[in-house]
Amino acid sequence: MAEATDHPADDAPLAASKRRAAAVDAATEALIEPKGDTLVGRAVTINRPLPELFAYWRDFANLATFMENVERIDVLDSRRSHWVVKAPGGKTVEWDSVVTDERDGAFVAWASEPGADVPNSGRVDFRDAGPRGTVVTATILYDPPAGAVGKLIAKVFQREPAIQARRDLRRFKQLMETGEIATGARNRRLRQEGKN
Repeated sequence: MAEATDHPADDAPLAASKRRAAAVDAATEALIEPKGDTLVGRAVTINRPLPELFAYWRDFANLATFMENVERIDVLDSRRSHWVVKAPGGKTVEWDSVVTDERDGAFVAWASEPGADVPNSGRVDFRDAGPRGTVVTATILYDPPAGAVGKLIAKVFQREPAIQARRDLRRFKQLMETGEIATGARNRRLRQEGKN
């Protein structure tokens, strides 16, 4: 049973929480093995059954289908994977990730192994939302390469994890609800052809 408080429950993603400091402390503890100093939290409701969403996400090879900056994920075994991710300036960053905790149908937590280009840890939670589907919440803790300067450069190039987390969850929602991800590629091509 939940402990009674003077404040109603705050189900907002960490970035929007009214009590962010307390939410950050709680989320950091929930990450199992926190690595990093910048916290990102995003949530989306997807009109699909929880078991289906959890199974798709837990097969880490699937993540590159909707994570825009992920070039590839090599699944090494049931708990370890190798990530190759686009970075600003046409570069890539890599790390090995290990599942630190999980509960089937509820959450997956991970942490990068030592030597990661971008030390990170996080957790993705899946919560039944009744007839609306499933709430998927991603909480990521990371150290941006080159500190604050690297974070600013990543933001300029639209590769900053806070921006990407929002986009990637939106793309996951599109893929799971419609079977495809909407892009502006055709529109850009048509505009370019119209200029010539």
